[in-house]
Amino acid sequence: MDERQLRVDLAAAFRCFAKLGMHEAVANHFSAAVSPDGRKFLMNPKWVHFSRIRASDLLLLDADDGEELAGRKDIDATAWAIHGQIHRRAPHIRVAMHLHPVHATAIACLKDPEIKPIEQNTARYFNRLAFDNEFGGMADTAAEGARLVATLGDKSRLMMGNHGVMVTSSSIGEAFDDMYTLERACQILSIAYATGQPLKVLSPEVAEKTARDWEGIVDFSIAHFEEMKRVLDKEDAIDPGGRGTVPAPGPSSTRPPRGGDQRDPPAFA
Repeated sequence: MDERQLRVDLAAAFRCFAKLGMHEAVANHFSAAVSPDGRKFLMNPKWVHFSRIRASDLLLLDADDGEELAGRKDIDATAWAIHGQIHRRAPHIRVAMHLHPVHATAIACLKDPEIKPIEQNTARYFNRLAFDNEFGGMADTAAEGARLVATLGDKSRLMMGNHGVMVTSSSIGEAFDDMYTLERACQILSIAYATGQPLKVLSPEVAEKTARDWEGIVDFSIAHFEEMKRVLDKEDAIDPGGRGTVPAPGPSSTRPPRGGDQRDPPAFA
């Protein structure tokens, strides 16, 4: 996938999560690798609301340029600490999304943050989560970012104790659907806990089978994301006020150029 499409898809993901109410003020951050080695990546600028992020707003960064990027006012320190280390140390990760969604964060704050497999959404994560129980404040140093990458290990999802969650994947569509379903699973589990009744937990055999079944329908995840993009397109057609031109790249800009008479893309582009 070329950089322009990555920009459009990542911007759409931000807008989708804003629509779903899974953002937190102007915090949280996503990234997507652009280069084959994963070290050059796109990331959202500091403190811009998810609902306003456009493809042209995304920053193109290099994981090896820490000193050069120091002090830039458009880069969030925690975002750089986490995503810079991810794309420097784990080149197989093409996309990383970090959020503080209400239900997943609530489960991550429990002494036992395991997502019990009580139905098919929760079973998707059976034995497929990494857990971080060493929250020490804002993750704003390279050392903390490196620690989180090490804690993630060979898993693709991290329950960040007393903090939030992180999902990684090979594509934006898969990461989007995984984050959505993780929050839905935690919502279901939270409501089940709230009844005060004992949980009816699936057997390990059924939970494992269900998790493997999920892994066999990646096309479902992609379809979910593509449908959400169509929802955004439709809303933009009804209320086109968000449309605008992509600014021409200046000397310090990393924004992609636009063709002369090319029509404006959807608002998130």
